[in-house]
Amino acid sequence: MVFRRGDQVEVASQEEGFKGSYYTATVISELLNKKYILQFKTLLKDDLSGPLREIVAADDVRPAPPVIPVTGFGLYDKVDAFDNDGWWVGKITGKIGNKFFVYFETSGDEIAYQLENLRVHQDYLNGKWVCSRKGVSYESLYR
Repeated sequence: MVFRRGDQVEVASQEEGFKGSYYTATVISELLNKKYILQFKTLLKDDLSGPLREIVAADDVRPAPPVIPVTGFGLYDKVDAFDNDGWWVGKITGKIGNKFFVYFETSGDEIAYQLENLRVHQDYLNGKWVCSRKGVSYESLYR
């Protein structure tokens, strides 16, 4: 997929400890060697003087996913949680009050999030967004 100046995209991190996370950015320009200059929305320069700009390989860039309105999640639903300035893939492992607990396989961490910091996980496959499928829940196992 080719992106143009001003397009809203997400960038897959390839850095150790950040793999599997995505960061929102805007395309500044397209380069000739299948790369883009991007300006990140939530990442700052090292000196904190403004938004971070980086040259990123086209293979690490995808369009921003469509927004899917949700009012809640079920046990084992695959979600993206907004944390540390990016979106991280995890699974719902429980809910207490208004907080959903998300388990991250990459780190082994389980963290509680408000609904507004979660979104339905979607994969970008063959030029289309595909929603994650709900996993097996305890309710369906013990009916």
